Amino acid sequence: MTSPKYLTKSRFKLGHNCPTKLFYTKKKEYPDASLNDPFLEALAEGGFQVGELAKCYFPNGHNIDSLDYNTALQETNALLERDEVIIYEPAIQYEGYFIRIDVLHKKGDTFHLYEVKAKSFEGGDYTTFLDKKNMPSSSWDEYLIDVAFQKYVLQNAFPKTNIKAYLMLCDKTTTTTVEGLNQKFFIDKSGGRTTTRTVGDVSLLALGVSILKAVNIDPICQIYYDKSYPLGEQNFSFKEYCNTLSHAYQTDKKLVVAPTLGCWGCEFSQSAEGRDSGFKECIKHWYNWTDNQFDKPTINDVWNFRSRAKLFNEGRIFMDELREDEFLGDDSTGATLSTKERQWLQIDKTLKNDSEAYVDFEGLKEEMDKWVYPLHFIDFETSTVAIPFHKGMRPYEAIAFQFSHHVVYEDGRIEHKGEYLNTEQGVFPNFDFIRNLKNELDQDAGSIFRYATHENTIVNAIYKQLQFADNPPPDRQALLSFIESISYSNSSAANNWKGSRDMIDLLVVVKDYYYHPLMGKSNSIKKVLPAVLNDSLELQNKYSKPIYGTKDGIPSLNFKNWSWIKLEDGVVLDPYKLLEPIMDDIDQVVLENMITDGHVADGGSAMMAYARMQFTEMQQEERIVLQQSLLRYCELDTMAMVLIYEHFKALTHA
Repeated sequence: MTSPKYLTKSRFKLGHNCPTKLFYTKKKEYPDASLNDPFLEALAEGGFQVGELAKCYFPNGHNIDSLDYNTALQETNALLERDEVIIYEPAIQYEGYFIRIDVLHKKGDTFHLYEVKAKSFEGGDYTTFLDKKNMPSSSWDEYLIDVAFQKYVLQNAFPKTNIKAYLMLCDKTTTTTVEGLNQKFFIDKSGGRTTTRTVGDVSLLALGVSILKAVNIDPICQIYYDKSYPLGEQNFSFKEYCNTLSHAYQTDKKLVVAPTLGCWGCEFSQSAEGRDSGFKECIKHWYNWTDNQFDKPTINDVWNFRSRAKLFNEGRIFMDELREDEFLGDDSTGATLSTKERQWLQIDKTLKNDSEAYVDFEGLKEEMDKWVYPLHFIDFETSTVAIPFHKGMRPYEAIAFQFSHHVVYEDGRIEHKGEYLNTEQGVFPNFDFIRNLKNELDQDAGSIFRYATHENTIVNAIYKQLQFADNPPPDRQALLSFIESISYSNSSAANNWKGSRDMIDLLVVVKDYYYHPLMGKSNSIKKVLPAVLNDSLELQNKYSKPIYGTKDGIPSLNFKNWSWIKLEDGVVLDPYKLLEPIMDDIDQVVLENMITDGHVADGGSAMMAYARMQFTEMQQEERIVLQQSLLRYCELDTMAMVLIYEHFKALTHA
C-alpha cells in the first residue's frame, strides 16, 4: 500500500529552501547526495541525545513509537482525549500535512509545542533570534520557520486550542550541576533504526539544573505568518505558501524557480544513468547551457571570493567573464600575496591551463630562516559534545582527546616523536592532554607548527577550563604558563598574552608564499599535500621507498616499512586514500558528503569515531581497531606538515 504524500517537517524545510527540490526528492532517477545516515548524524551532532535529555525534563510522558502514519495518529489522538498529557513524538495530521512534534504538553485547552535542537545559544528570550531589523536572523531561520510550520499545522488540526510554541536549545551560559551527565544517554543502532537509551537514574533530581532552555517564539511565528512568500511571479501568504508546497508534492508538480548562487551546492547534482541531474535540469531550463558548459570553471570555484553574489546578479557566472582589473587594489594585511592577488593568480592559472606552482622563493626563504630547530609539528583531534562530561561544565565545551607530534632536526632527521589518545568512556581528557603535550614540547626551544587556528583555539579553551575548574589539578599554574608560552590569547580571554614560542601557522605560510593549481580554491592540508607531492620529484623519489616506520629511516609509532608515494597514471595518490577508513563499516560516500557539505569540519571522521566510543556499546576488539585507525590518521596529519615543510625547504635552500 502506497503511503500518503504528506508535507512533513523535513519536506517543508526542503521546499522552503528550494521549491523545485520537492519534485526531485525521493526519486531514484534524481540521486540525493544529502541522504545522511541517522547514526552518523547522531554521532556528529548529538541531536538524539539532546532529544532524549529533553524528554527527561518532561517526565511521565508517552512515546509514540510507531512509524505507521495511521497507527501513530490513532495513538496520539487517544492520548489527547486526556485533560493533561505529555507526549513524545506525537503524530499530527491536517489535510496534506503530517508532523511529529518533539514534545507536546497538553494542559486543558492549551498545547505547549517544543522543538528540540542540539544547537547552542547564550540564553535570552525570542529577541536573541532577531536581526537588527527585528526580523528572524538568517542563521536561525531554518529552525524558526520549522517551529512556525509545526504550530500552523497543530493549530489547524485543533482549532479551538491555544498553542504556545517553544524552541528548546543548549544554553551555553548554564553549567551542569551533576557529574557524568553525558554517560546517561547512549546511542543504539539496530534494525535499521537509530535510537537513544538512558542509563541509570534520569529523574529530574538526578539530572540537576537543566542545561536546555525553552524559549517561547510565538512573536516570531507571527512574523512568519504575516510575511509574504514569493514563488515565481506571485506572492503568497503563509497559508497559501504551505498549500502550494503541499499540493506540488502531492501531485508531483515541479515548482520552477529562478536559480540562485546556492544552487551550485545542490544535493541533486549527481546524474542517474541516462538522464540529467536535478541541478542540470534547472540550469538548462533557465540558461540553455550545453553539457560542456557545466565543466567550465565558475565564480564558485574562486577561493574566498566574496563578490560572487554581486557578479551572479549581474549574470556573470563563468570564471572567464572576470577581468584582472577587478582584482586590483590593496586588500593586504601584510601578507606577501593579498587576497585579491591570490584570487587572480588562481583564476589566471586556471584559464591558461597553467599547471606550474607559484612560489615566492625570496619571501618563503626569509620566513623559514626565522625558524628555530628542532621543529615541532602538532595536530589535535577534538570534539564538542552537547551534554557535558563533568559538574561545572557547559554544553559544547571543547574536548581534546588526541594529538600527534613530529620532530624535524637541523641535520634533516625526522621522527614521529609522540602521540596522545584518550577515548575512555566518561573521562574528561583535557588536563591530561595538555600535560602530555607540555612534556612533549618542553624539552627544547624549537619552533612549533600548527595548521590553521584550531590548535590555538583549543589550548585557549583548556586555559579557561583550568582557570575555572572546581577541582583544579595541582600543576594548574605550570599548565597555564605552558599554554601562554605556545599560543596567543583569543578575544574572550580575561588577560592577554602572546607566547615566546607562539605556534607558527603553516596554513598562513602556504597562503603567503605558495599556490599550486591542484589546490583549486582550497588551502586545506588535505588539498595542499597531494599538490605538493605531485609538485616534488624529490619527495616522490624519497617516499616511494618503504623508509617510513623503519629504524634506519623515519621512526614511526604506528607504521612499519611504509611508502607514502603511490602513482596511478603518473599522478601521486592522496596519502589519506592509502589508509583504511577510520570507520570501515560506515558508508564512506555518505560520510564524505557529511564532511564535505560542512556538517562536520576537517577531522570529522575522528570526531565521530570518538563519539562512537563514548556513546555506543562496543566490543574491546572493535575499540582497539578504531583506536589504531585514529592513531594512524592523526600521525599522517603531522607527517603531512613535515612533507610540506620538506618541499618548501628544497625549494628555497637548494
